[in-house]
Order: sequence, then C-alpha cells, then structure tokens
Amino acid sequence: MGIPLSPGSAQVIDLETMRQRQQARRRLIRLAPELDGLEMVYRLDSCPDTLYGMPLLGWGLREDGEVVGLVPWMESLTPCQRLDDAEHGCFVGYRDPETEELFDEAPEHKVFELEHAAAYFDYEDTDRVTLIQQLPETQGTHALCMDEGDAPWQLKQVFGWRLYSDGSVEALLADERLVESTPILPGDPCLYPGHSRHRVVYFFQRQIANRIRREDPATLEALALMVMPEASSRR
Repeated sequence: MGIPLSPGSAQVIDLETMRQRQQARRRLIRLAPELDGLEMVYRLDSCPDTLYGMPLLGWGLREDGEVVGLVPWMESLTPCQRLDDAEHGCFVGYRDPETEELFDEAPEHKVFELEHAAAYFDYEDTDRVTLIQQLPETQGTHALCMDEGDAPWQLKQVFGWRLYSDGSVEALLADERLVESTPILPGDPCLYPGHSRHRVVYFFQRQIANRIRREDPATLEALALMVMPEASSRR
C-alpha cells in the first residue's frame, strides 16, 4: 500500500520531457556497415512455424550505448528490435548463415568497432542538424517514391545513407537529370535525401524491386494493399 503524500510534497513530473530524453538516448550516433553476411531473422503471424532471413545493411550505436542491427524496412533504415508487427514481421534475432548460429545481441567486434569510432569522431553537440556520416548501400535497395497529388510512383535505386546529428537517417537517391558520371557514388552532386523531395518513401530489397519493374501481378497487388492505405491517410 502506497504512502499518501501531503499537498506540499507533491512532485510535478513532465512526462513529455521524460519521453524526449528517452528518445534522445535511443538516437543513433554512429553507423558501421555489415560486411560478413549476417542476417536479421523475423517471423510472421501468418506462418508462425517459419523463420525468415534478411541481410543486415549495417549496425548502429545508440546514445545509450546499445548496438542494434539495421535493415531498410518500410519507410526507414530501421533497428531490428523495432520490428514488432504481426502482419509485416516480428524480430527474432540475428543469424550467421555460415554457422547457422542464432543470437540476440550485436557481435562483440561490431560493438568494439562502433564504440571506438564514436570516441574518435567526437562531434560537438549543437542545435543545428549536421551531417555526421555516410554509409554505402551494399544490397541494391530500392525506394518507391510517391509525391503529392496523382503523380506516378517512381522506383529509384538507393546509393547510400546519411546519418545526421539528430539521429535521423536518410536514403540517398539520384536526380537523373544531374548525373554527370557513372558509377554514382556517395558525395556526387546528383544525390539528394529521399524525404527532402518525396512525400512517401518505401524501401524494398533488390529482388522485390525487380518484380515491380517487371510488373509482376502478385507483387503489384501486394504493394497496393500495403502502400496505398497509408499513403492516402497522409493526404
């Protein structure tokens, strides 16, 4: 049974301030690419006995010290632990395809790499949002971009990822009118952050993007069911 507080001892708790502090501690402060083929493993409620694998794009160090795997998922480069949706996928763990080992936390060598890189690149904390880091795109990820009104969908290749000082991560897309040389590399002037121009940006693995390009009926039907309701709600 709780102890009643006297009127003079009542404490005002600013829940919004506490929420903002917790979010700030979970923001990403450093990225590292995944170069050894480690995967994210997830499960769908529709097939509870089946596990699915997806290659990790990279790892991210949060301000609270936690290291999380990152995958292009839905509308963002997403920490695996955030996958908690019965329909689209629930995170189970990480997997090494060579050994078939399943584990819950980031491997020690990635934790070591990120912690030391963050300590070396000690950026000043300012109110202005600045570019912290660029991560190469290594999986052929594509973005389905939708604009205002009835403008047609655009399917664009992702060329890299930018981490900003507020913890946000943006996909780098190419303005084809400004391409001067190929291959396109991070830092080229033709590249721009996806959400700076497009109202909605959805990410897909290369094989799904190729099915969309081929106008595979089943893929387009699933795409319409997934994307259009949310896109309409933003208008």
